[in-house]
Amino acid sequence: MTRLAQTAGLTEMQREIVATVRQFVDREIIPVAQELEHSDSYPQAIVDQMKDLGLFGLMIPQEYGGLGETLLTYALCVEELARGWMSISGVINTHFIVAYMIRQHGTAEQKQRYLPRMATGEVRGAFSMSEPELGSDVAAIRTRGIRAADGGYTITGQKMWLTNGGSSTLVAALVKTDEGADKPHRNLTAFLVEKPTGFGEVKPGLTIPGKIDKLGYKGIDTTELIFDGYHAAADDVLGDKPGEGFFQMMDGIEVGRVNVSARACGVGVRAFELAVRYAQQRETFGKPIADHQAIAFQLAEMATKVEAAHLMMVNAARLKDSGERNDVAAGMAKYLASEFCSEVTQQSFRIHGGYGYSKEYEIERLMRDAPFLLIGEGTSEIQKTIISKNLLHEYRI
Repeated sequence: MTRLAQTAGLTEMQREIVATVRQFVDREIIPVAQELEHSDSYPQAIVDQMKDLGLFGLMIPQEYGGLGETLLTYALCVEELARGWMSISGVINTHFIVAYMIRQHGTAEQKQRYLPRMATGEVRGAFSMSEPELGSDVAAIRTRGIRAADGGYTITGQKMWLTNGGSSTLVAALVKTDEGADKPHRNLTAFLVEKPTGFGEVKPGLTIPGKIDKLGYKGIDTTELIFDGYHAAADDVLGDKPGEGFFQMMDGIEVGRVNVSARACGVGVRAFELAVRYAQQRETFGKPIADHQAIAFQLAEMATKVEAAHLMMVNAARLKDSGERNDVAAGMAKYLASEFCSEVTQQSFRIHGGYGYSKEYEIERLMRDAPFLLIGEGTSEIQKTIISKNLLHEYRI
């Protein structure tokens, strides 16, 4: 049997890209992840190297300076990055979603304006949908854009949970506009908001408060975004289509769920690697604890969960790449991978015993990162809602 989380049927280019990222993770990320995590320091040196590797342009078409790779290639790279430090995969997650949305729904002018700079990492994307009282009810968004005399919009409201909110330079924000539609989600518009990096009032009417202190997922900034009479031009509307924001964002979320699945796979793989190594080093009753059936069986369970999650993630990515609808596959992959990641990480923690509770050991960090994956890009309950609705439709009697 080969090592876990291997992917059959990859092209030579895909194998080369993933191998390069894995080497980068082993050499540049894992050795410094603990220090950066505990100091909550932004990994600028690593981000600069990711730019040099072309990771910010993985899925951006070659005509705009990107590598033009598939969602599968991107997901496998994310899996490797999360294996090293989940926060690093978060650096490119929202960037990737915004680039994907512009690629799929942007006007020709928007593609030309943003994608070449996004491919090099000069422009970095953030994704803004949530609000303080919103939760999963996207159609209930309160941030409002009022049409101005020049055809643009005046936006007022508060957005929440922006990953890379301070370090990004381009935010795709979902805002309520008056399109006269009788269904709430038909009155939502996606705006492309270009801004400088930093905190405070970064543009007139646009404020990024300080970083939100989190349990885990350290290093990268998670923020609020406050609109207070911010003026957006008419051509800042994604695709020049007011009222289409909900569908554009859901398309982005669909690939984002594959991304979160990949992150969960990466964290799960790392938790298993740490456990299987420790179990062979730690001895009790005169032999390595891996030789005790209780531990050996746990390792078998962990490996099976890691492998199952990886296969579902790969399937969801390949479905999307083929042009097929993948909302159910992405929901299933995100649900299973995030739940299995949590379980595998806890099993690894138990195998480490008291050392797992020490900040000197990596598993402590994974224990704080894993819970985020249960809620990112939609909770497990939201995934079950999506899955069950589609199943009841397909199996209607």
